[in-house]
Amino acid sequence: MVSDNALRVAGTLTVLLLVVTASPAAAAAAGGATTSDAPGAGDAVAAADSATVAPDGNETNATTLTVLAYNDVQTAASDPGRMGRLVGVVNERRAAHDNPTVVVGGGDEVSPSSLSPISQWRVPVDVLNVLEPDAEVVGNHDLDYGFDAVENYSDESAFPWLAANVVHEDGSSIPGTKNYTIVERDGVRVGVVGLVDDAIKSKTAVDFDERGYRVADFARVGDRIAMTLKTEKDVDVVVAAAHIGVPESKELARASDAIDVIVTGDDEVAYAPRTTSGTTIVEAEARGAYVGEVNLTVSDDGVSLASGRLVAVDENSPVNETAKAIVEDARGEQLERVAGRTTVALDSTFASNYHDETAWGNLVTDAFRAETGAAVAVTNAGGIRGNFVMEPGTVTYGDVYTSLPFGNYLVTKEMTGEQLRELLASQVVPRTSNYGAEAKLQVSGVAYEFVPDENATQPVQDVRVNGEALREDATYNVTINSYMAGWSFEERYGWSFGDLPTTGVDQSLYGSVVAEYVNETTPVSPADTNRIRRVDLHVGDATVPVPPGRSDELTVRVDVPAGVSSVNGSTVDVQNATTGSVSATSATVRDGVLVATFDRDAFGTLVASSDDLDLYAHYDGSLYGADNYFRAAILNVDLDVPPGHQAGGPGNASEGERGPPSHAGPPEHAGPPAHAGPSAKKDDDEDDDDENDALVAGAGRAVALH
Repeated sequence: MVSDNALRVAGTLTVLLLVVTASPAAAAAAGGATTSDAPGAGDAVAAADSATVAPDGNETNATTLTVLAYNDVQTAASDPGRMGRLVGVVNERRAAHDNPTVVVGGGDEVSPSSLSPISQWRVPVDVLNVLEPDAEVVGNHDLDYGFDAVENYSDESAFPWLAANVVHEDGSSIPGTKNYTIVERDGVRVGVVGLVDDAIKSKTAVDFDERGYRVADFARVGDRIAMTLKTEKDVDVVVAAAHIGVPESKELARASDAIDVIVTGDDEVAYAPRTTSGTTIVEAEARGAYVGEVNLTVSDDGVSLASGRLVAVDENSPVNETAKAIVEDARGEQLERVAGRTTVALDSTFASNYHDETAWGNLVTDAFRAETGAAVAVTNAGGIRGNFVMEPGTVTYGDVYTSLPFGNYLVTKEMTGEQLRELLASQVVPRTSNYGAEAKLQVSGVAYEFVPDENATQPVQDVRVNGEALREDATYNVTINSYMAGWSFEERYGWSFGDLPTTGVDQSLYGSVVAEYVNETTPVSPADTNRIRRVDLHVGDATVPVPPGRSDELTVRVDVPAGVSSVNGSTVDVQNATTGSVSATSATVRDGVLVATFDRDAFGTLVASSDDLDLYAHYDGSLYGADNYFRAAILNVDLDVPPGHQAGGPGNASEGERGPPSHAGPPEHAGPPAHAGPSAKKDDDEDDDDENDALVAGAGRAVALH
């Protein structure tokens, strides 16, 4: 029921939801009533009439409510222009309406950004105080500095932070937070409740159980508080600031008739305003790329969506100079300093680092090993942020901290070979997932194949540590980041990192370690050296015969299943255990046989470095094929190399003998990408300069990967 004061409001009251997103393409893909192609931020939003006609023909009082909301600022907090435009668009939309407005945030605002190592939460909070929200929800990254920091940044915020369903064992909330807040504008009362889902516990380094916190069911808690707000607090509209993502927001909408709007965040998708079970849901990805506007008609009959859209925040948007100056001053000279130079593009995009090895991921983990001296380094793809590419040229400290913004440091653990293999396998995502096959790790000192089949009994195989076959009962020093040090695999494998011996702790921030490594080894030229090798189909073994006489070529012949109709000749290569490789001069599938030809001398050089060889090829056919990310499936053949092939020079030194690469030379493998996306990296292609031909003959058989 709208309060009496609200019914006397002459104008309209609009609900404007600011949602922070990342890419116009994603918004367009999301569809719905509005997209980034909708009218610009300065265009007026159509407002509902102040009176409507009920089904019985009687006029009923109505108004339109306006709420401003944003979510997942994250790395944009260190971008002066982005934050200035974000606040500028909010203010412009606020001024475009004569109606009262309410500003609500969707969480993940104070971290991570390149300023995190320098100022922690202070700069984002200073900018948010200029933006003037009425409420914020605590997202998982808002806990990056621990539970205690929440009270500190809440004290410095000119607005309340909400988290209704994170409950301490004594019944209290996180210090510095409230369950809900009520905002009144010209007689219209708006209640805002803050909610998170249980996934928050695995998305931050905070140990909920250790600190005595649990996450109650968001749907049950949200509905209960919303009903209380409407029945006991005379609230007209309930907004849930819910850091739970769109699918969970739909679940919340179906569970509650009392929640009118859900400003969601966390999964960072462009979701133009639309209704589920009468509740309006909106999200616009992350990093300040859009403002969402939603108009709700509020009457005696209830609350309904009148109209809505996503408005782009771009170079044409107005800039709030105060917000811009806050970020510029914080950046100062520290982040603008040049750490070094790169001769190749450094890919810090989410898709590339989650799905496969990247040259940047190799450099990051090589820096870890160089710092600690460990045999192996592993970092999670989620610790590589920014979703950008550093182009050839200068690399600033700001670039590195934007990519590696968390307060993580380095921890070295003693692991058995079995545990190392289990760690690698724990992150494999099958090709049938919404995102396609993923390795979700970046590594140094170890190379392995991963099998993206949900039925695979061995999702990781052929593991090599510095060129040598992994020994399950051996122990290895493995450097990880401090966030990973909290991982537990008790249910799956019966161990956790907390149980393993710690052989070293380096308190240097992982971003600082990498920045200094770039500075010390500049110019850097990291390459994709096939440390992580995706295999969709294993086609058995083949023996490489010694060619007769002085033949310049070797030919491999391997039987392939009927489902393999052809191979991409440019992707066929042989790789050894030390990540050296040689590409085929030609390759075809004829009558169920893969025939690949190689230069004999180049093949001999490869064998001289390591005779543990595998053949890889991108293939077309009915067996598995492309997924949502990779353009083609990959088959693999294990090659048995008898004596007589070691011709053509000393070969490449083992990576185990060399230690982490200095990245000071030209890129080794820079072929075209094997999967989609403008910043996607290649899979198994090799540079033409490295192509050497060979001849091998043998026979193989298909082997199921289950």
